[in-house]
Amino acid sequence: QVQLVESGGGLVQPGGSLRLSCAASGSIFSINAMGWYRQAPGKQRELVAAITSGGSTNYADSVKGRFTIARDNAKNTVYLQMNSLKPEDTAVYYCTANVIVTPPHKYDYWGQGTQVTVSS
Repeated sequence: QVQLVESGGGLVQPGGSLRLSCAASGSIFSINAMGWYRQAPGKQRELVAAITSGGSTNYADSVKGRFTIARDNAKNTVYLQMNSLKPEDTAVYYCTANVIVTPPHKYDYWGQGTQVTVSS
């Protein structure tokens, strides 16, 4: 089994910053891509940012220039630095990872979600 545990969410004022962390643990051989999704009330879950094992990244247009995704492969951890936060960034943020448990078997895992609220 593999577990993803997120931390770092909370309440922040518009223009503020938050840093999310997500640590993977369990039966892990290696991890391919890791990423962050978010889901606002009444909306579909959407990709925020993703990063490959080699460090290549991609971002949703709505967060480019404000959010930065990074990972520490030695710690099986992915981070999301969120700056210049806007009220429309309010959502539950979910971490995801494509994990190779035993080659060639790989599975997608999800964290439990962490609430980010941007409000004055």
